[in-house]
Amino acid sequence: MKRILSNRIGTIIKEKKGLEEALDVKLSNRGKELSIEGEPLEEYEAEKVIDALNFGFKIEIALMIKEKELAFEVLNIKEFTKRKDMHAVRARVIGTKGKTLKALTELTDCFIEVHENNVGIIGHPEKMKIAQEAIESLIRGSKQASVYKFLEKHHPKPIVDLGLKEKRKI
Repeated sequence: MKRILSNRIGTIIKEKKGLEEALDVKLSNRGKELSIEGEPLEEYEAEKVIDALNFGFKIEIALMIKEKELAFEVLNIKEFTKRKDMHAVRARVIGTKGKTLKALTELTDCFIEVHENNVGIIGHPEKMKIAQEAIESLIRGSKQASVYKFLEKHHPKPIVDLGLKEKRKI
């Protein structure tokens, strides 16, 4: 049995039945403490989903951790900068009206949220590495255009066969 302290216990309790079905565990709460009971692997996956919910991700996105086998990571902004004005650093990552955050999400195929001095990322592990590098660059002061260029360069393009090339007969 795992126990987690949750700041967003209300959201979890509202969706308790759906979460229990999707995660294949039993959830119970006592105040802000949430208990997870189930098989060890399900408990671990449920803990990651609950952590993502506590961070501020929507339930549909947090459940993708289990459904699509995505990973969840948290970056602490303070680890990558010596600046004291965290508000300005967070603003660089979010961008005007959230444009930078939206562009990062689209270019990395990851879900990204900013909460206090942390950045949460949900995505495939290989894509998350690129997303982490981009976010670290922004925190350290790189221009948004440079980061977008880096992401476009590392963004895999799907190969589409248009059927134009004739196939050889052997």
